[in-house]
Amino acid sequence: MEVNEKCDVYSFGVVTLEVFLGSHPGMFVSFLSTMTSSSTTHQILLQDVLDQRLSPPMNQVANEVVFIVKLALACLQANPQPRPTMRQVSQLLSAPKPPLPKPFHMISVGELFDLS
Repeated sequence: MEVNEKCDVYSFGVVTLEVFLGSHPGMFVSFLSTMTSSSTTHQILLQDVLDQRLSPPMNQVANEVVFIVKLALACLQANPQPRPTMRQVSQLLSAPKPPLPKPFHMISVGELFDLS
């Protein structure tokens, strides 16, 4: 494995998910990487994998949570080439976020794999 800036991006994704999941995301990341069917990830709700010690996010906070988890997943792509750069991560975090396409409690993990 070549150590470069894409490794830093991957690490950012791991740490970010750890904050939102409330524990190390190793098992979660392994589970996602072994999924043979995206229909399985579409059955897992984001609210069910987030740290249950926290209240469910509402309004703008929910919007930010969805966006940041989506960005973290983009940083964890197995192939380093499509991962964003840290500059892109910084720009995306600073940019205005689009509204959620549906209520937070209906968003699945599978829906978060497209960064657009």
